[in-house]
Parts: sequence; C-alpha cells; structure tokens
Amino acid sequence: MTTNLATYSVVLTYSAMAVYVVAFISFALDMAKRSGQVTAAAGGAAAAPEERTVATVQGGTVVLEKVATTSGRSGGGGTKFERVGMAMTILALVLHVGATVLRGIAADRVPWGNMFEFSLTGTALITLIFLLVQFWQNLKFLGVFITGLTIILLGIATVNYWVPVVPLQPALQSYWLVIHVFVAIAGTGFFALGAGLAVAQLVQTYRQGRPVSKQLRFMETLPDADRLEVLTYRVLLVGFVLWTFTLIAGAIWAERAWGRYWGWDTKEVWTFIIWVVYAGYIHARATRGWRGARSSWLALIGFAAVMFNFSVVNVFFKGLHSYSGL
Repeated sequence: MTTNLATYSVVLTYSAMAVYVVAFISFALDMAKRSGQVTAAAGGAAAAPEERTVATVQGGTVVLEKVATTSGRSGGGGTKFERVGMAMTILALVLHVGATVLRGIAADRVPWGNMFEFSLTGTALITLIFLLVQFWQNLKFLGVFITGLTIILLGIATVNYWVPVVPLQPALQSYWLVIHVFVAIAGTGFFALGAGLAVAQLVQTYRQGRPVSKQLRFMETLPDADRLEVLTYRVLLVGFVLWTFTLIAGAIWAERAWGRYWGWDTKEVWTFIIWVVYAGYIHARATRGWRGARSSWLALIGFAAVMFNFSVVNVFFKGLHSYSGL
C-alpha cells in the first residue's frame, strides 16, 4: 500500500509539472501579447503622461520634484493568456498538493523529511503563496517567474533527490519538525516572490532611465519602479519575520535534540547568513535611504543565499543537518 501511494505521488508530480509548463507558456504568451498591445497603442494617440511628486536626496538635502510616469497596470483582467496561465497554475497546484499529501500518507508523517519531500512541499507552498497574494495585490505578471522556478526545482528534485519512503531519523522525530520546517518553507516562498519583484524592479529602473525602446514593451503595463520597490520591501518583510522565527525555533529544537542552542553547524551558519543579508536589506532601506537598484540587488543576493542553502549546503555539506537521504 505504501509503495502504491508513493508511486501515485510521483505520477501526480509529473502531471503537475506538465501543467506548470502549460502555465509557464501561457504567461510568456501573455507578455508577448501585452507587448503587442503597447506597440499598437503607441501608434495611435499618445496618452498624457501622469505626474507625481518624488522625493530625492541631493547633497544631503531632500528635494521634491515632479516626474512623468507610466501608469502601470496594477489591476484589471489581463489578456486571455494570463487567465489561462492562472487557471493552469491553480490546476497544477491541485495536482501538486495531491502528490504531496499522498507522499505524506505513504510515509505516515509530514512530507518534508528529506530533500525530495522538502522540494515537493516547498514548491507547492511557493505557488500557493503566489496565488494567495493575488487577493492583496495583482502580481500575476510574476507568473512566468514563479512557474518557471517551480518547474526547475521540481525537475531537479525528481531527477536528483527522489528516494523511497523511509522512517524519520531519531533527531527529526519531534513536533518541531512540523513547526520549524513549515515556517522555513513559508519564508522561502515570500523570498521567492520578493526576488521576482526585485528582478522586475531592476528591469523597470533600467528602462525608465533610458529613451523609449521597443524592447520589453510589456514592462509598460507593469507598476513603475518605485511601486515595485515598495512591493518588494513589503513581501520580503513578511519573509524576514518568518525566517526570524525559523532561526529561533531551530535553536530551541537544537537544544532539545543535541543539548545546545548553537553549534556552528554548516546549516545553522547558512541559516544565520540568510537572516543577516535580509536584515541588512531591511535596515539599509529603512535607515540608510537605500533605494532603487542597490536595494534590489541586495534582495537578490539574499535569495541567492537561500538557493545556495537549498541546493548546495543541504546536499554537499555534511553535518548534524545531513538529512537529505541521498
């Protein structure tokens, strides 16, 4: 029975990946479609640019100036490709969650006891957070980034990380496995969303600082660089709070399992490094006035540290946290 459920879980995982590919293609076609719409609109009567006041620091003095901006699309129905992409993402998530649940039932525990299960659950939660955030802010333009990232991570997991269902190691047989790891995965989901927004903000900043170009015309339908920066900050702030809890909960669990709160294990060190990078991002932006490309690059450095922690530290560095099962 356990073997059958694990097999069904793999089948659902591959099915979800196939649907994610359809969603990714739909979101990519949405970008192309909107680029065409912008180009067509540019051939007609030009709309009057909006003006807004922006505060800048020049020589230690705050200067208020009016600048013309492109009113990015922060709401609205979008193209039919965007709607297809969202529908396919929801369908893929249903299959994805089904695969995760079956894996958990087969293992008779939470489905994140090794690298394959962690990848399976983590990518599902990243997609879920992306969908739930739409109730707060229209971030469907990140669909191509989120679905692309999910396809890559699931592909790596199924090819390199898959292992049969096995019992948990003694150190993992704790309720802290549910709390600590789940919150860490949720924090990673917000970090991924923030990374996508940071990339969009960098591209928008590059475009807005240069003459009108025919390249990346779809960016004119997105929020402007300042708005994207604010959204990045808010999303990463939530991720940072969750990661802070992860760090604290990990220390408490370490004391219960190994009799000390901190032992300079590789995994512990990298978890702290990630926390320091995002703490530096929040501090620099809030108190040092970092704006624009500098803050976005720092946000991307933080996500690179998260990915390094996931793909390298968890697999190649041996220590007390060597639970990959590989």
